[in-house]
Amino acid sequence: MTRKYFGTDGIRGTVGQAPITPDFMLRLGHAVGQVLRKQGGKPSVLIGKDTRISGYMIESALEAGFASAGVDVLLTGPLPTPGVAYLTRALRQDLGVVISASHNPFADNGIKFFSAKGEKLTDEWEHAVELAMENPPTWIDSANLGRARRIEDARGRYIEFCKNSFGPDLTLKGLKIVVDAANGAAYNVAPDVFHELGAEVIPIGCSPNGFNINDGFGATSPAALVKAVRDHGADYGVALDGDADRLQLADAQGRLFNGDELLYVLVADRLGQGQNVPGAVGTLMTNMAVELALRALDVDFVRAKVGDRYVLEELSARGWQLGGEGSGHLLALDKHTTGDGIVSALLVLQAVSRTGLSLAQQLSKVTLFPQTLINVRLKAGQDWKSNSRLAQEHAEVTAELGQRGRVLIRASGTEPLLRVMVEASDANLARHCAQRMVDAVQS
Repeated sequence: MTRKYFGTDGIRGTVGQAPITPDFMLRLGHAVGQVLRKQGGKPSVLIGKDTRISGYMIESALEAGFASAGVDVLLTGPLPTPGVAYLTRALRQDLGVVISASHNPFADNGIKFFSAKGEKLTDEWEHAVELAMENPPTWIDSANLGRARRIEDARGRYIEFCKNSFGPDLTLKGLKIVVDAANGAAYNVAPDVFHELGAEVIPIGCSPNGFNINDGFGATSPAALVKAVRDHGADYGVALDGDADRLQLADAQGRLFNGDELLYVLVADRLGQGQNVPGAVGTLMTNMAVELALRALDVDFVRAKVGDRYVLEELSARGWQLGGEGSGHLLALDKHTTGDGIVSALLVLQAVSRTGLSLAQQLSKVTLFPQTLINVRLKAGQDWKSNSRLAQEHAEVTAELGQRGRVLIRASGTEPLLRVMVEASDANLARHCAQRMVDAVQS
């Protein structure tokens, strides 16, 4: 199924260039409204956004598109992506809409959608929307146009939801925590969540101006977090990205913990509580050391395609609860229907509180394998899949690594690049094996 506009996480691009233009957003809102109206009744959607200046323009265009198709709109203003997913479900909306380009710079923006259950929508639904966009608009008469209103307490509702994911018998009192919201959607939510649970909070990256989202702060620029933790003598630091669905966490020594490591902590914590954890889901990029460590706990491990939506699909198909990506997208489906950076941080800190062990201590048996990733530019029309030398090198390297590492070769979805990744217990071995395959591609 080929999609023209939707990528692995909604529609995204540079503002002012197709498709991130007001005329496209008007058409998109109208087309989505037409798809929703086929379900019967008068639909209602909820729209949230991050702090990019372009959010005003896109929000207005989408609102007009929905109204022109006879769809009512609820506006939350700036709110984390997982907050939109939660309120869509809690307020019985037919659809949740997020205006955000996540961790991208301010000049980009995008659209994500959530179902009435607060879950990412399927490829089939996105395909139906694209088909509707090819049809001429069907304008609704004045009597049946949609209405729009703003939800004044969206922030407070979501703060309480996050707090409820933390054990009622536990507290963050005595902890000093740096909270970095990347000058994004969680700027007026995340500090309050940790403060109201008892922590002393040092906020950074919580002063958005429309242009500074993800700029030197947040999960994709964790140096600011590490510095602030050290400068303030904090116990931990929590960094979110622009729409607050991913997490980076640092300890008092300045060590950063990625999503692969934090997934292991969540699994181990539940096992320590006597809960059954039949398996966990990572991605093709999940570090092999984490897979081996989970299997040592007798927890099955499955890899999905890169993208939290594919992790979610795999979890749902298997009836499991825990999954994630190294980038910091973590899923705990008994707590939320989608990845939530704030909730994930609380679950990790909950494990610290319960066990009395630091994160470093909990991860003492997990030493991440070094990874070598080389991007190889492909020539026009180059068919790397039929390269017999590459196939031979791939087979030989895989056999040589055995349980000491693995190989991943995949084409970029946005550039004419082939990504060659090798991870191994030894860094020199990883580099050597990766270069062998790169040489085969370029031969």
